[in-house]
Amino acid sequence: LLSRCLLKMVKGNIVVPEEILSFCCNGLQGSTSPLRVQEPGEREEVPGAMASPLPTRNPTEVQMSQLVLPCHTNHRGELSTGQLLKWIDTAACLSAERHAGCPCVTASMDDIYFEHTISVGQVVNIKAKVNRAFNSSMEVGIQVSYEDLCSGKHCSICKAYATFVAQGPSSSKVKLKPLTPQTEEEKTEHSIAAERRRMRLVHKDTLKDLLIRSPRETELETRDGSVAVPAEKTRVESVELVLPPHANHQGNTFGGQIMAWMENVATIAASRLCHAHPTLRAIEMFHFRGPSQVGDRLVLKAIVNNAFKNSMEVGVCAEAYGQEMSISRRHINSAFMTFEVLDQEGQPRTLPMVAPEPGDGERRYREASARKKIRLDRKYVVSCKQTEVPLSVPWDQSNKVYLSYNNVSALKTLVAKANWALAREKEKVRMYTLEEDKFLSFRIEMSVRIAASQAFFLLSDLRRRHEWDSHYASAELVQQVDDDDMIYHVVSQTLSHENKPQDFVILASRRKPCSKGDPYVVAFRSVTLPTHPASAGFTRGETLCSGFCIWTESDEMSKVAYYNQATPGYLNYVTTNVAGLSSNFCATFEACEKFLLKNKEDLIVRLQDL
Repeated sequence: LLSRCLLKMVKGNIVVPEEILSFCCNGLQGSTSPLRVQEPGEREEVPGAMASPLPTRNPTEVQMSQLVLPCHTNHRGELSTGQLLKWIDTAACLSAERHAGCPCVTASMDDIYFEHTISVGQVVNIKAKVNRAFNSSMEVGIQVSYEDLCSGKHCSICKAYATFVAQGPSSSKVKLKPLTPQTEEEKTEHSIAAERRRMRLVHKDTLKDLLIRSPRETELETRDGSVAVPAEKTRVESVELVLPPHANHQGNTFGGQIMAWMENVATIAASRLCHAHPTLRAIEMFHFRGPSQVGDRLVLKAIVNNAFKNSMEVGVCAEAYGQEMSISRRHINSAFMTFEVLDQEGQPRTLPMVAPEPGDGERRYREASARKKIRLDRKYVVSCKQTEVPLSVPWDQSNKVYLSYNNVSALKTLVAKANWALAREKEKVRMYTLEEDKFLSFRIEMSVRIAASQAFFLLSDLRRRHEWDSHYASAELVQQVDDDDMIYHVVSQTLSHENKPQDFVILASRRKPCSKGDPYVVAFRSVTLPTHPASAGFTRGETLCSGFCIWTESDEMSKVAYYNQATPGYLNYVTTNVAGLSSNFCATFEACEKFLLKNKEDLIVRLQDL
């Protein structure tokens, strides 16, 4: 106690009597430890601190807390979505610049679903961190929640993913350093970021495919007692002058500021349809096509594209021009926002119908219907937690991209789990288990003298699975979706409790590595096809998540790992192979190694011929 008091006196520049100082320096009660004064900025050592070190924080993580003031809110005393978008973009940009070490600009923003509104007096907490860095772009994950200071309640508002591009002098692109994830959550996000990037690139093609297959004629929805409102009556046009407070340190307009202006005109357009104050529920994935600078005039246009029973889609675009009107306008961004109108009980009201304008208006009307279907599919398949997604999701052209995404991301999430326990090791084969609330997962791995690309080619074809897996009787390729996704009808040798063979309809999604260190991935999950319903001769089985990950260890060596989440429909297969930690599973994987070694030479010849 005396030593601690002395420390405080020394730090506070208080004169200490020489006798006390001498006594303390010579030690208390015979102690020979000298008195050590803590240096400025140095942390005081706490007993036991070495036993439980503080967790390392992601260096790119940015946290922002904002108190919602009346100037941030709308007429209902709720936080304006435009203001929230500005805060989200600012936090994400700061996180991106922490990693890049140079200025960054917003390139795109994925879908945002707003779960709750935020009231004046509450605190908005935003956490942003870089999930993965690619060549010159990076994905930033943003989590938004609110905090009620009076009750202490915390609630999630939304989760968003933004893509930022690093810029050097004269807006040149900068090559980014790779990001090394540390925690299980960071490893999962890092792995799935590559799959989200792939989904962004094919988003436009998905819409085009759906429109090609949909009827060209515009069929107006009919509602009892409702008169259609001409879409022209909802049209809004507004201009904004970009001033220095609207720009970042590079002189470019903040992406969040542009989004806020777009949200403002979209809200006005929605209000003109329903003659009420709408609530923004979702923002469609969008891309910034180019920058705007201080001094630009931004023209913002909005119109209601389509009104469904309880929601409406508003299309909004932003164009920029300088002082010279003769110069053509530059298209900056387009977005699609979904609004609802809530009654006094907080339930969505029925909305009036919209009568589209001939030509472009009818095209926007049909595209809005297609986007609604894609949005529902994406939210259903991608946004749900894995335990909330049915084992077999109906497959069609509109949701193929999102089912493929869910298939691969579920396997990558399983791979990134940290609590795998070694259950059995037999020669080169190692078997691990992972127990969770509703699942018992298995991982079997070994090193094989074969190139990873060759093992990937052989294991991704389910038609050859019966050559090494005795539980597979046959596998028929039902549909070649694209180069990376196939649907198979699989018949198993395993008998169900009904004494019938099991069959599966399986979507196989394969991915090559996105960057060095990534594995080759072959993911499997059950889907439902109308052409292959359950039949009386089989017991329809289902698999939620299984597949292979193949890592390159050297030019001629790879690590092959098989993962499977055991589900009730797969119970017989699990019992046969794993109950009592039998050697059956190991024997199957040893047969897999023989299959790979036997066929790799033949595969080399075939690839050379190609």
